[in-house]
Amino acid sequence: MDACAELAALAGRVGAEASSPREFLLTLGTEAAGIRRGPLWMIDAALAGQNRLPGRGFAEPFDDGSNGQARHFAGTAVSTARLGASVTRWVSVRLRRDPLDSADGRLGEQAITFAGLVLSGELPVAATPGWIAENLCA
Repeated sequence: MDACAELAALAGRVGAEASSPREFLLTLGTEAAGIRRGPLWMIDAALAGQNRLPGRGFAEPFDDGSNGQARHFAGTAVSTARLGASVTRWVSVRLRRDPLDSADGRLGEQAITFAGLVLSGELPVAATPGWIAENLCA
């Protein structure tokens, strides 16, 4: 399965119904990574969520050889929406052990950037499928 294309399509579906950029990111985290929306979200995030869009399809810099990159991206994006970029990056590098120069580190940085752009309104929710396809997919 082309998980990157599926992630872009999911962003379109979720974005069509989201009431705000934050709502969009929270729902994307639930649908793509199994990160619950309530107070237990951090447990799901700490356990790396669920691989709801297994497969490949990510560009070489972000492909770690696993079928979990859609989960990784969505989980990092929702973490950024909840904790901010600095804390999410610290957790990614220090606790999750994803060096910035690794496939997971580069994908995490893209997720942090994506969430920041969405939350600031610089990237409209309606444009997120194209952003994902252009910036992440092979």
